[in-house]
Amino acid sequence: HSAGMHLDRMVVAEALEEVMGDVIQHIYYKSETTLPFKADLLATENGFLKGGSPENVAMENGLKFHVDWLKGQKTGFFVDQRENRALLERYAKGRNVLNMFCYTGGFSFYAMRGGANLVHSVDSSAKAIDLTNENVSLNFPGDTRHQAFAEDAFKFLDRMGDQYDLIILDPPAFAKHRDALRNALRGYTKLNAKAFEKIRPGGILFTFSCSQVVNKQDFRNAVFTAAAQSGRSVRILHQLTQPGDHPVNIYHPEGEYLKGLVLYVE
Repeated sequence: HSAGMHLDRMVVAEALEEVMGDVIQHIYYKSETTLPFKADLLATENGFLKGGSPENVAMENGLKFHVDWLKGQKTGFFVDQRENRALLERYAKGRNVLNMFCYTGGFSFYAMRGGANLVHSVDSSAKAIDLTNENVSLNFPGDTRHQAFAEDAFKFLDRMGDQYDLIILDPPAFAKHRDALRNALRGYTKLNAKAFEKIRPGGILFTFSCSQVVNKQDFRNAVFTAAAQSGRSVRILHQLTQPGDHPVNIYHPEGEYLKGLVLYVE
């Protein structure tokens, strides 16, 4: 997101080639919409720095994903959740799963492979739901356990019953800057309170925040408030973060942007 990284994009590409060798065949540069508009930079358009393939299927832990890396949000696929998706797979067997803010359906397919009874994927974007359905066909053709809904998250949570005993809440960043922090924390509280209200007894809730201005304690307090409002007994099973290839500079604590809790709801 900075002019300096833009000017050194070929240095980064060459370093990737040096480290990875022939493993990397294509490198695509995508910063056109994130560069500072006042920097007066040249050659800011998106494009290939190496290769040029239209192929859009990625493999993660044995599951295939159509990735809209040309026009999708950010890179089109959030690899920072891969270890948390693998953890979810271990909890999915025999459960009815709701994946909110599903985007391209990542958590849904791990739940299906983990033996879930049914999986419902919800996103406000119809395009994301189309990609989710394509990914279901790619991995589980003809599998009737999965349904996808293009609908606002809060409206879906309001109208849904108590059929789910495994819920994933992985919303987009509620706060991009500190001025929005208070409203963001209210949003996390409201969202989690609705999940606590509806989840079955003995249910598991995977809940996340990817807002860098929301620190771990703020997020936990928001979830704690939601639990208290619901009157449910809740225990923390896991505290989650980003994987090792998204390291946090010790002098830049905001780099620990991904926070997650796995909760057992009695």
